[in-house]
Amino acid sequence: MAVWIVPALKAILPHIGTIVSAAIPVFTKKNADAASNQAILQQQITELQVAASQNALHVKELAAQLQSTVAALEQAAAIAQAKHQRVLIASIVAMVLSVTALSTAVYLIL
Repeated sequence: MAVWIVPALKAILPHIGTIVSAAIPVFTKKNADAASNQAILQQQITELQVAASQNALHVKELAAQLQSTVAALEQAAAIAQAKHQRVLIASIVAMVLSVTALSTAVYLIL
């Protein structure tokens, strides 16, 4: 599994339940009575508006968390790049020293 997925999942998973509960509102059930049909329709519209506003708030919160996760990932990538650069320099130095030692050994043997 990719390393960046674990922090992203840790940031998102606690909020999945609230996002789902806000996205799937429980609408009032329709009755066969035509007189109360307008009142039920108005109540359903109100419920849908409340769910949409809650969804917008959750999306904003999730976007903020995603932004902080991306910032943390960028910081981790910069640290990994610096470590990689140090390892590359160390391996080049080791190669130069080994070639020098090998050439000195060959010279002393001959």
